[in-house]
Amino acid sequence: MELPVEKEKRVRIGITHGDVNGISYEIIIKTLLDQRLMELYTLVVYGSSKVASYHRKALNINEFNFNLVKKADQAHPRRPNIVNIHDEEIKIDLGTSTALAGELSLLSLDAALEDLQKGLIDVIVTAPINKKNIQSPGFTFPGQTEYFARKFQSENYLMLMVNNNVRIGMVTGHLPVNQVKDAITTELILKKIQVMNHSLMRDFGIVKPRIAVLALNPHAGDDGLIGTEEKTVIRPAIEKAYNQNILAFGPYPADGFFGAASFRNFDGILAMYHDQGMIPFKLMSFEEGVNFTAGLSMVRTAPAHGTAYELAGKDQASPEAFKNAIYMAADIFLHRLAYDDLRANQLHPGSNNRPTSASEPEK
Repeated sequence: MELPVEKEKRVRIGITHGDVNGISYEIIIKTLLDQRLMELYTLVVYGSSKVASYHRKALNINEFNFNLVKKADQAHPRRPNIVNIHDEEIKIDLGTSTALAGELSLLSLDAALEDLQKGLIDVIVTAPINKKNIQSPGFTFPGQTEYFARKFQSENYLMLMVNNNVRIGMVTGHLPVNQVKDAITTELILKKIQVMNHSLMRDFGIVKPRIAVLALNPHAGDDGLIGTEEKTVIRPAIEKAYNQNILAFGPYPADGFFGAASFRNFDGILAMYHDQGMIPFKLMSFEEGVNFTAGLSMVRTAPAHGTAYELAGKDQASPEAFKNAIYMAADIFLHRLAYDDLRANQLHPGSNNRPTSASEPEK
């Protein structure tokens, strides 16, 4: 059962331009060629009109132009808009990681975040960045997920990969494999289960979500023969979640779980580490999947792929994942409005006052 969603509000979507030497502008332009988006949303790219023109010409796309505005509140509701974040000439090196590309990626992120905090946009969709060239005194994070979590002071967040068939979150995200075992604790797993449960209800409109928790070791440890974390760490977290009326089940051996398509029986899946969740997800949805940061007070989505330098400027990049990220960001924003209205009416019947946004699930 899903909550009803009101779709009267025109969602204002801020788009960061990512790495200018990758496929970001290609997927942005190809996405915004779809006029159906203009009928539904107000779209604002934080980037460079000159860089956009360079990519448009490189791709031989003649029927597209951005509406240049100085501020997001000047955006035309039915045209693709762009706010220049950098006025100087920008050297484009297609398919190459450069320090300038990293600087521009961060400028775009910060400009969008500033407008979000001012209330000029409702959600942010981020184009792919290079996680190395963006490193600087202002960005010391392994990815955009962690950057947004710090900006919005959320310690309890979840990288959630979403397509039409599955929603997969990771207990440990961008973390070296040799650090995973020590990082996984009963408390951490429980927090991630709580975030996922709350997000499935508030962000996706699922009234009573069912969550599958994966094992860490092969064959779920084989009753302790090849690992005890299932018994000592993971199962206690599942039991505590279940005692909080969260429908969490497991731990399931990852190979059999995906091999037998058991994922179809659940609303969300919690993997223990990055590749355990990402490999099956990308096998199912490499060009269409969306990365959503659950547990934040704001809505941020991204395509579930990287800069794809090898495709830059070749007109070979698919815009489907980016387009899906836009639709999903707007849908989640509207689901939150519906959920908060419902909660407000339950807490204060007859009142139209919404409770403040909660990035943390209720305990």
